[in-house]
Amino acid sequence: MNAPQALVRWHDRGTSRIPFWAYTDPDLYQRELERLFYGAHWSYVGLAIEIPNTGDYKLSWLGERQVIMVRDRVAPKERATDPGIRVVENRCAHRGVRFCQPPMDGQTGNARSFVCPYHQWTYKLNGDLAGLPFKDGVKAEGPDGECVNGGMPADFDLSKNGLTKLRVAVLHGLVFATFSDEAEPFEQYIGPSVMPWLDRIFKGRELKLLGYNRQRIPGNWKLMMENIKDPYHPGLLHTWFVTFGLWRADQKSRMVMDEHGRHAVMISRRNPNAPSVADGGANKSVTEGVTSFKADMALHDTRLLDVVPEAWWTVDDPSNPGTTITPTVTMITLFPSLIIQQQVNSLSTRHIVPRGAGEFDFVWTHFGFADDTEEMTQRRLRQANLFGPAGFVSADDGEVIEFSQDGFKQWGEGGTTLVELGGRSDDVGQPPTEHMVTETLIRSMYAYWRKAMGE
Repeated sequence: MNAPQALVRWHDRGTSRIPFWAYTDPDLYQRELERLFYGAHWSYVGLAIEIPNTGDYKLSWLGERQVIMVRDRVAPKERATDPGIRVVENRCAHRGVRFCQPPMDGQTGNARSFVCPYHQWTYKLNGDLAGLPFKDGVKAEGPDGECVNGGMPADFDLSKNGLTKLRVAVLHGLVFATFSDEAEPFEQYIGPSVMPWLDRIFKGRELKLLGYNRQRIPGNWKLMMENIKDPYHPGLLHTWFVTFGLWRADQKSRMVMDEHGRHAVMISRRNPNAPSVADGGANKSVTEGVTSFKADMALHDTRLLDVVPEAWWTVDDPSNPGTTITPTVTMITLFPSLIIQQQVNSLSTRHIVPRGAGEFDFVWTHFGFADDTEEMTQRRLRQANLFGPAGFVSADDGEVIEFSQDGFKQWGEGGTTLVELGGRSDDVGQPPTEHMVTETLIRSMYAYWRKAMGE
């Protein structure tokens, strides 16, 4: 397939200037769906704890295609190797009906099988077609005696007319899926640079589901990926972060990417001197002239900053063997659809669901660990108030993404963003950046995006 005209128009071979039409062109967006969300990439579906029992299911999305994550029956002898989680498309093989309509909460349910309400085609939990009415016709009395009316053709094969089944990968309770038979094995897709940071949070731990937030943001889906790959904006945009020192430019930080530039981890350590900047207790250069910094801001409830270090924060440093590292923040972006957040004691996944070139849904799933004390669970929930649609921090991101999209549409055909902090190179294949005053992760993502889109 030839590259679309939009990509041909991107004459500059670099990625430090991104054309506005990359966020607004509807034809380009359709190609993104086919190449990225329906192509040879792994997309996030949900957490295994959301479907704990046989028959439990949850609706999710890959791009604009709705899928069902379901817990299937597994023989006892296969449980050691088969997690029992299947992902099938929510589209009847008969007449294309979106057949699964859950109970009132609109997201989850439990079923022994899936039955399309239109013509009652019935599917097993794994997507196999189990049966359909009138497959063998209807017996009737004819002029020559008993006959059979109707029925499917003699060569109709149940095994070839089931639901669309996706390949599934389950890592430490995180569930991913792909429509593609050509997508590389999942652990290879994540890569050795990013995998240790997933292991740090999830490996060997049973998760506990704490709740959800959902919002629809009027902006291109890539802008949220950019936002989380942009390490220095939190110290400028977010009053909470810069004032209370949860994320600020003087913190010791590291930017890690995979070998292709598509996935990344932003790693940082909270400034222990904050919020004493106004008194000279920390580096004033990171707040001078920053209008979001409020030296006199105080909390009515100081429990929002009741940060308790956890033993799992400290791990062997993947970049410096023989030493340890203790981040208080890690923000993991797994292209194209997932962000995993550890912000002090708050933990969540953030699922990006595109809804057109200029709109996407953003679904937050907050979680903790099964062995958390009740006190720690309450602490995670309180700190989660920083995030979500009305979070003290994240409300800012949704708003500026909308403002960005408005600016792109206003300009029309021309115009580019400027992504040159830290240079113009995409730095793919280079060692991690040991500070946050850079836009290298954004440039690297677009280097990969251009290749994946088929220039």
